[in-house]
Amino acid sequence: MIGTIVNTCTILTGSVIGSFLGRGISKKYEEALFDGLGLCTIGLGANAFVSNIGKVGYPVLFIASVALGTLIGTYLDVDGHFNKLLAKAKTSNSRLAEGLSTAILLFCIGTLSILGPIESRLNGNNTYLFTNATLDFISSMIFASAYGIGIAAAAAVLFCWQGSIYAFAGYIAPYMTPTLMAEISVIGGVFLLSSGFGILHVKSIKTLNMLPSLLIPPIFYTLMSFIR
Repeated sequence: MIGTIVNTCTILTGSVIGSFLGRGISKKYEEALFDGLGLCTIGLGANAFVSNIGKVGYPVLFIASVALGTLIGTYLDVDGHFNKLLAKAKTSNSRLAEGLSTAILLFCIGTLSILGPIESRLNGNNTYLFTNATLDFISSMIFASAYGIGIAAAAAVLFCWQGSIYAFAGYIAPYMTPTLMAEISVIGGVFLLSSGFGILHVKSIKTLNMLPSLLIPPIFYTLMSFIR
């Protein structure tokens, strides 16, 4: 678990540093920061999509996954419950939900964050997680400078996410094939693109309602394994 603990601590540290850097920033520079953050998020999403779309086993599965998953998420109102949870925390930052949801997706839905705990548990290799920690440290500083210290809450989500994968690594490792990881990465790219458009105010999309989409590829691949 040392890799996950380090990853969690880097997000907490980056959030604290970023929140101090963002204090007292003028409106002009704040808007410039949001523009840059939005463009970078779109860039990361586009890269995840383009670099993995050619590796998937079923080219249209991500479309069906996003469509079905979004319907399920909308029915469950994942986004609404998330915002109510933040409201109970009495945060004064009205944009925190947007930034925190984007940060959680960026930190958790990626190859390093998924394969890292598996590699750590099975082989004792924390290279993936240490690399992920470095990236998350920088990202958390940027997000916290824009949205405030509330971004640190993403560290708790990441710890639970990676901790769960670590705990069940022996069971899920055989199913995490390169094609399935590509399917998940493509959907993650769609999530980041959606979040980037929201940050730039191009289109307000309830990205969290899409989260159930991540369950569709594993279920589909499991069913296909029985058919074969």
